Amino acid sequence: MTDTTTVPQLFEPVSLGALDLPNRLVMAPMTRNRADADGVPGPLMATYYAQRASAGLIIAEAATPNAVGLTYPNIPAIHDEAHVTGWRRVTDAVRAAGGRMFLQIQHGGRVGHPANSGLPPVAPSPVPLPGTIFTPEGHQPTVVPREMTVEDIQSTIADFAAAARNAIAAGFAGVEVHAANGYLLHQFLTEDTNRRTDGYGGSVAGRIRFVVEVVHAVAAAIGPERVGLRISPGGTANGIAETDTDTLYPALIGALAGSGLAYLHIVHADPDRPLFQRLRRAWPGALIANPDSPFPGPIADDGGRAKAGRLLAAGADLISLGRAFLANPDLVARLRTGAPLNAVRDRYLMYVGGEAGYTDYPTLEAKRGSAA
Repeated sequence: MTDTTTVPQLFEPVSLGALDLPNRLVMAPMTRNRADADGVPGPLMATYYAQRASAGLIIAEAATPNAVGLTYPNIPAIHDEAHVTGWRRVTDAVRAAGGRMFLQIQHGGRVGHPANSGLPPVAPSPVPLPGTIFTPEGHQPTVVPREMTVEDIQSTIADFAAAARNAIAAGFAGVEVHAANGYLLHQFLTEDTNRRTDGYGGSVAGRIRFVVEVVHAVAAAIGPERVGLRISPGGTANGIAETDTDTLYPALIGALAGSGLAYLHIVHADPDRPLFQRLRRAWPGALIANPDSPFPGPIADDGGRAKAGRLLAAGADLISLGRAFLANPDLVARLRTGAPLNAVRDRYLMYVGGEAGYTDYPTLEAKRGSAA
C-alpha cells in the first residue's frame, strides 16, 4: 500500500457548490442494474448507497430522463413520481448515514433497444451502436436509431430539466449531466455519430450545442451550483471514435466556463496529458478527476492513491473512484489507514439483481468481528 501520509489532502474538507464535503473522495456513478423493471429504486439500493455514505460525495448511478433514453434492463429512471418516491428512500438513507448525493442523468441515445424500452432508440444520426446489446432475452443485434428532429432535441432538453427538478424533489443535492462514455450527449459531440448538417452538427460549435443547451436548461431549472458535467475526452466506450478531441473539449469547456456550475468531472483523467492541463486551466470551478483505468480492469493495489495524489498535484480538487467503492463500502477509512482492499469478486455480479456482489462486501469492522 502507498504510505498514508503521501496524499493527506484526500481527507481534507472541501466546498463544492453549496455543499461542504468532509473529504475529497467521490464515489463515481456506476450502473448496477438493481432497479425494478419500471426503473424504480428499491430498498436494496438504499442499503447499498447508505453503506458508502462516508464518501465526501456520492454521485448516484445514471438515471434516465425519459422512457426512450433507457439503455439496459433494470436501469433506474427519474421521469415520474414513482421514481421520485423510490429515489427519496435512497437519499433519506444516505442522509441518515451522514452522506450527500448527486444524481447522474443519462440518456442512452443509440445505446438502447425496443426490447428494453419498448421504443426505437433515437440519436443525432441514424448510426447504430456496433455489435449487440443486452436485453431481457439476452444479447440481440442493435438497431438503427431514429435521427432526432429539432423538435425531439428540444423536448429532450426539456426532459433533462424536468428530471433535474425531480432529482431535487427526491432529496438529491444536485445532478450530474452525463456527456461521456458514448451515450446521447457524447454522440452529439462526435463526428462519427453526429453526421447532421443542421445547427446541431457539422462544426465543433454545432456539435457542442446540444450539450451546452442541456446544461443551461438544467442549471436554469435547479440552479447552476447544483449542476455538474461529466466528460470523457478521447474515450471509446460504446463505439465512440473521436477525431478532434483536442479541439472539441476546449470549445465545450469554453462555452460553459462562465455558467457557475458546481463541477466538471473528467473520466480516466491523466495528469500528464496536455489536454487535461488545458482543461484545468480553462475551467474556473471545481474539477473532479477520475483516475480509474477503462473498464474492465482491476482495482489498483493502492486503491488509486498514487494516481489521486498526482491528479491533486496537477490541480484536481476532488478524486472520484468507481470499482474501489463498489467493493469497499468503507473505502475512505481503508485509504486513510492504509488497510487492504476487497477485490471485485465477479464481474457478472456487477450487473445482476440481489445482494451478492452488491451489499455483501465486508467492512473492516465486520472482518474484525468475524475474526474475534
